[in-house]
This record gives sequence, structure tokens and C-alpha cells, in this order.
Amino acid sequence: MPVAVSETAAVPAAVRETAVVIGAGLMGGSVGMALRAQGWRVIGTDRDAARAHRGVELGAFDAVFELDGEAPAADITFVCTPVLSVADLANAALARGGIVTDIGSVKKPIVDAVTHPRFVGGHPMAGSEQDGIEGSDSNMFQGRSWVLTPTPDTDPEAFTRLHALLTSFGALVVSVPPGRHDELVAVVSHVPHLAAATLMRLAAVEGEEHAALLRLAAGGFRDMTRIAAGHPSIWLDICEGNRDAIVRALDRLVADLGGIRDIVAAGDRARLQTWLELARVARLNLPVGAPPAEDLTELRVPIPDRPGFIAEVSTLASQLGVNIYDVEISHSMEGGGGVLVLVVAAAASDLLRGGLVARGFRPSAVAVAAAAETR
Repeated sequence: MPVAVSETAAVPAAVRETAVVIGAGLMGGSVGMALRAQGWRVIGTDRDAARAHRGVELGAFDAVFELDGEAPAADITFVCTPVLSVADLANAALARGGIVTDIGSVKKPIVDAVTHPRFVGGHPMAGSEQDGIEGSDSNMFQGRSWVLTPTPDTDPEAFTRLHALLTSFGALVVSVPPGRHDELVAVVSHVPHLAAATLMRLAAVEGEEHAALLRLAAGGFRDMTRIAAGHPSIWLDICEGNRDAIVRALDRLVADLGGIRDIVAAGDRARLQTWLELARVARLNLPVGAPPAEDLTELRVPIPDRPGFIAEVSTLASQLGVNIYDVEISHSMEGGGGVLVLVVAAAASDLLRGGLVARGFRPSAVAVAAAAETR
């Protein structure tokens, strides 16, 4: 049963929404802190009860409950455990009601196993080399991408509510199909961690023979290997759950390393310049945060009479490289239909609008500043 502990005095408990966080590690603690910063009452749990209670001491949770006991009712549940345990915990949470999401960095096996409309698979592209709940930070998600993987069966209301909540954390929410997510994160997250660990291992082995080597480690080496300090246990589940995509990405990396090896061996300065310049441009073009309000546009999309429109629209935006900074469903006063409201950068609104039109939607656009004046 829940154990009552301190409440946030600024918001009366009777009017505060309740969230459950399952897993009191680095990410679960950070989710709890981010939720509490937005006025939520957060009840946490963990296989290790001492970790859950430590979350209360650190301000991540208001209360705790036994994971194997009776869970409290919640408006939303975040499952923040290793990926191979997510599906069972998510299905159990769904049976109790409310929206359920997770933070696992492998999505397709989870989404395939959790088919309820109120489940929205998620993955915050954030983290720290620090280990455990002691490293939790309420600002961990500021300016970081948080991937959602809606399906045609996803409840639109659950998606839009979760999207709004994650945006309130300061996250940039991106939607992609579950399988595509796993292919992408193999390249931008999983293989980089394995590469960093391998480079660190190489340096450590060399360091045994040349004691001065690690003392000479400069900023570049430290930056590249920082993520290798993360706890290794979570990577066992990740590499099992996303094995095929990781192996494909490793094969591509090995081939590219062979290519750059040949360029260096041949002393081909022109090809090396081209290779490095391409990487430099790509790095400089990594996405940044949301633009100011005057540079934002609302796209209003009448909701069609067909299932899966939320997954279709949000995934299209990601495929076109258009960030959705806010999303909501505006229901018709007459009770029929409604409008999906998307807030995007003005410079990208025509691109997304054209893509929506090509798929049979009928969007209209208005500047966010002008839309605010009409409300």
C-alpha cells in the first residue's frame, strides 16, 4: 500500500494529478523530479525499497509503494526499468487505468507486447554518466529529444496529453514508428556507447603497457568516452532487445572505419578533407531548441473519420524533419469531430502542410501570435 510522505505544499493534494514512476534509477528519479516540478504528486516504487525511499529523500517522489503490493491509482504511469521487464509492468499498469508510457531505448518488442490504446511507447534521448537515483536531475530533459512511438491503435487523447506533459519538461517530442526508432537509435545511441566503451578499453589496455597514456587523455578523448562511464548492466538488455539493428549499424561503422583507415594510409589529403568536412557540417546542423513564439505557426488539421491519424500525422512530421513543439485536440462544441492543433516552426509549416495535403488532410495555418489574440 502507498506510504504517505511529504507533499508539495504549494499545490493541494486534492487537486494535484497523480503519477506513478516504476523504477528508482537515474531516469526514474529524473522523471519524478520533472513531474513534481510541474505540480504532480509522484508515487515511486522499485524492486529495491531502499532506493525508492531514497527517491523521497532526494525529492523525486512524494510517496512510495511496494512493487509487488497494491499499486495506487494514477493519471499516468512511467515505467523506468530495464527494457526486458517493461512489457509486463506496463500491461499491469494499464489494468489499473490511466495513460502508461515507458523510457526504454528499444521500442518495437515493447510496443508489440503492449497493444492497449492507452500505452504510448517512449524514449527520452537523455542521460548521464552518473549512476543511480543519486544522479537524478529535474532538468535532464531540457532541450533533449523525447521519442514517442504511436501506432494506429494509439488513443489520440493519451498521445496529446503525454506530448503536452513531456513538452512541459522542456523536451523536444519526436514521433517515429517503433521499428524505425530501433534502427535509428542503434546508430545514434547504442553503437556510440559500444564504440566509446571499445575506445576506452583500447586505451586501458594500452595504458597497462604505457602508464603515461591515460594521463595524456585530452578533451576530445574524454568527450568521446564520457558515456562509457554509464552503468553496464542496462546495456545487456538493450543489446539483446535490439540485437539485429545494432549488428547492422556496427557493420556499417566497421566498414566506414575501414574506409577512413585506407584514406589515411594512402595519404589522400583531398578525400580526407571531404570526409572530415561532411562530418563537420552534419555536426553543426544538429537540431537546437524551440524558436521564439513569433516564429511559430499553428497548423489546424480537421480530424478525419479514420483510425491512426495521430500516428500518421506525428510520424509524417518526424519524417519531414519538422519538430512539433506543442499538440492538442480541440473538440467541436457540437460534439462531432474536432481539430488537431500542431505548433511548429513557421519556416517549416509549409513543408508539413504540403505533406498533410498530399495525404488527404485539410490543414490550415495561422501564426501563433495571431492565434493567441483570437482566444
